[in-house]
Amino acid sequence: MSKVMIIGAGGVGNVVVQKCAQLPETFSDIILASRTQSKCIAIAAGVKEKSGITVRTAQVDADNVPELTTLLKKEQPVLVINVALPYQDLTIMDACLEAGVHYMDTANYEPLDTAKFEYKWQWEYQERFQKAGLTALLGSGFDPGATNMFTAYLAKHYFDEIQEIDIIDVNGGDHGYPFATNFNPEINIREVSAECRHWENGGFVTTDAMSKKASFTCPEDVGTFNIYRMYHEELESLTLHYPSIKRAQFWMSFSENYLTHLKVLENVGMTGIDAVEFEGQKIVPIQFLAKLLPDPSTLGPRTKGNTCIGVVARGLKDGKERIMYCYQISDHEACYKEVQSQAISYTTGVPAMIGAKMMLEKHWLEPGVFNIEQFNPDPFMEDMNKHGLPWKVIELDAFDLEK
Repeated sequence: MSKVMIIGAGGVGNVVVQKCAQLPETFSDIILASRTQSKCIAIAAGVKEKSGITVRTAQVDADNVPELTTLLKKEQPVLVINVALPYQDLTIMDACLEAGVHYMDTANYEPLDTAKFEYKWQWEYQERFQKAGLTALLGSGFDPGATNMFTAYLAKHYFDEIQEIDIIDVNGGDHGYPFATNFNPEINIREVSAECRHWENGGFVTTDAMSKKASFTCPEDVGTFNIYRMYHEELESLTLHYPSIKRAQFWMSFSENYLTHLKVLENVGMTGIDAVEFEGQKIVPIQFLAKLLPDPSTLGPRTKGNTCIGVVARGLKDGKERIMYCYQISDHEACYKEVQSQAISYTTGVPAMIGAKMMLEKHWLEPGVFNIEQFNPDPFMEDMNKHGLPWKVIELDAFDLEK
């Protein structure tokens, strides 16, 4: 029986709240906090109507450490589940340290004024969390999160040594809009337009954004998609914690329509992150663009199709090479039926709930800052099957994205 505070009332926050409310024996008291309390109240009302569970709400500015610390000291949750913007990771970690509260998130810190995301800022909190006797769990979403767990599970059960990984994120869903993003537009576009980095022979190799393309056929008739190599933060932690990996790549599917729109927006400066002056006031182009695009939390009732996200690992077992693929397929319409959300938010929100559950049940609770793959993957993987994200492992005869 534990009290948790969830910070962030977007699409993922909605899913996390609903999934936590399904397990009152673990999440005995849920507080949903956001800068916009009206969003929290709307989510809480939906939970109350569906399950009878009362979710309390609060207004808080997650950029304001004293304000957030005051709220945490007042409520005294065991754990903060951070599903706010990545810009706010460090202020929320600071407040957790001040208030003596465990911390977890789904995405690593990214400075507001620099389109660069890496773990160094959060890893620097290691000593402070250790001394405080608190746990900070980083990256318990889907990618990062479940993909890290897939890698850890394959390493534990199928390999003596993993040498290559390819993380492949396919969204075969169709929302019907000419252009929209499946999660926060500002974060999504910054991520997609950033230069690519992949791991090869002991270091990161930098290439132009979206410059490497391949075709991938998903299992179970999900379809064949164009996928593009890009940087994603789990490559940084996985190559650190599995030093036998010689090559690690992350791939994501994009339609030609999406890429054409994005290129035009880039060409006219609408994806810029530096403020410009407009009619006497400063505006950031990408933040203005985010206001014009459809809210990702409204895409659920419109989106049809499947996601297919997984890890292909190549390595050695008993001296012989093998290739294993661990993947998860979600149906957008099924996700919406359960929690009124499309599958992108669902596949992030469910692992966030499970990561919190691992901490509250003390499967994963050690002082310090940890990436998710540093813990035993087995109970997490068991809970994925139980709570809406069933996965499979298959062996491949061959795998080559170079062709």
